[in-house]
Amino acid sequence: MIQLVDLWKTYRLRGRETHVARGMNATFETGSAVALLGRNGAGKSSLLRMIAGTMDPDQGDILSTGTISWPVGFSGSFHPDLTGAQNTTFIARVYGVDTAELRDFVEEFAELGQHFHQPVRSYSSGMKSRLAFGVSMGIRFDTYLVDEVTAVGDASFRRKSEALFSERMESSSAIVVTHSLPLVERICDRVAVLEDGHLTFFDDVQEGIDHHQNNLS
Repeated sequence: MIQLVDLWKTYRLRGRETHVARGMNATFETGSAVALLGRNGAGKSSLLRMIAGTMDPDQGDILSTGTISWPVGFSGSFHPDLTGAQNTTFIARVYGVDTAELRDFVEEFAELGQHFHQPVRSYSSGMKSRLAFGVSMGIRFDTYLVDEVTAVGDASFRRKSEALFSERMESSSAIVVTHSLPLVERICDRVAVLEDGHLTFFDDVQEGIDHHQNNLS
């Protein structure tokens, strides 16, 4: 379970304010895959990073039980001068999992070929996302934070990614940021819509999608 308690976060750029969280109070229940929807610039990725602990709120607390992944697709997870294999080994040691087992899993799953043994700074954004998704899904977390990464790659890779994600959801929770509404319908059982620093939850997925689309119109 993840609780947001009186959370505040505001960006100020060229005199304009963007509110990611304005006294936000919310609970992401254990055992649920929640789609986090909102217009571009609403702060969805920033909210994920605050939940992961890689970004600080201006005020408020984030309380959690269990382990939480980093935001999948966040390139800051990797050291650019290390290879994909070396980054994977380092992360395995940090999280206390078998290094060879995780490295073998990621090498096979991410389909990077020889690039897996080349520096991450040489990767395209798609390759970084494949690596991030493979490493994250290769480690068992209680809650996975996923940011649009299942859209990476060709149709075959997307199907493989979605199948692996669904398998992990049998025993874990997730917060998923995506622009693919069909994907939300397939893999999520709740929707949270972020608008002007506030979250609105929907237990009915279609109702949440409709609310999001109304905000865009």
